[in-house]
Amino acid sequence: MFKHLDQTQPWNDRDQQLECVSVVSEGRDVATFTFRASEEGWFRYEPGQFITLEIPALDGPVLRTYTLSSSPSRPLSISVTAKAQATSIGTRWMLDNLKPGARLKAYGPLGQFTFHRHPAEKYLFISAGSGITPMISMTRFAADQGKAADIAFVNCARRPSEIIFRHELERLAAGMRQLRLAWIVEEADPGEVWTGFRGRLNAPALRLIAPDFREREVFCCGPAPFMAAVKDMLEANGYDMRRYHEESFHPPETDEAAAAIGADEICEGSVAFTRSGMEVPSSSQETILQLARSAGLNLPTGCTMGLCGTCKVQRLSGETVMNHQGGIREEEIAAGFVLACCTRPVGRVEIEA
Repeated sequence: MFKHLDQTQPWNDRDQQLECVSVVSEGRDVATFTFRASEEGWFRYEPGQFITLEIPALDGPVLRTYTLSSSPSRPLSISVTAKAQATSIGTRWMLDNLKPGARLKAYGPLGQFTFHRHPAEKYLFISAGSGITPMISMTRFAADQGKAADIAFVNCARRPSEIIFRHELERLAAGMRQLRLAWIVEEADPGEVWTGFRGRLNAPALRLIAPDFREREVFCCGPAPFMAAVKDMLEANGYDMRRYHEESFHPPETDEAAAAIGADEICEGSVAFTRSGMEVPSSSQETILQLARSAGLNLPTGCTMGLCGTCKVQRLSGETVMNHQGGIREEEIAAGFVLACCTRPVGRVEIEA
């Protein structure tokens, strides 16, 4: 028996697990895993956001962050599309072992890489490989909304057969007048003819694909060297980089939290972990996670850079400075939660841990 959304509650990562309901191969070492809430519920997120899965790999649980490929316009399930690399542990385990009926602990959805937060009349989506996942989420959402979204969609792959979601995107483009697709491949598939772009994305190719690229809000996702090359190309061609957004699972180059406090303004204090009954001296240059570890406390943690959300704790009192990368919601911050890995105490602070 099906229930209306107003008869159920949104999925809560603190109380519920995800249950795998399907696994669909998308190519060699690539699959889409679809989940529902382990208890009846629906999912609340923005297109382009990510989720962190706790994967029971062979040598023990590992935390891995995946962008959602599904659209929030279909809220009864969520999907991640994962590609295993040669060194993959978590994704390799998922491809080899995750089957319908299995349950996983998860955190999120979270993240700031979404066109909801950067409304514009025209967009340019640039991706490589599995970096296409947030782009398909945003494109699916635009299609489901029935709005005339102007999207120039560029994806780079090694071969045409390795373009994830190619056939679905071509079907979407047939019904979305302002969705323009461009595939760029390094080489053709053996025995096949390829008449599209070949090589690497460069400025002449971009001007052919989107002559008005300087007027578009750019979203970019792919390997770090690919994104760096795209940034350099855009900047060299007069693009306003304030309108450039990328999905990065790498630490920020500067620590804004430490800079906000100031090296010459070190504030001595302490952090009291109330459930553990421990209080440790602190300086404003140490994170709550570092202080917890020095006291022998084992707080759950994953990325250690304010992204995955697994080290979320509640601040009961005191002042802190946090520099996160989208791993916590605004309403959680308002309720007093912080991410231990990227939060520094100022004076005495009490943490529920």
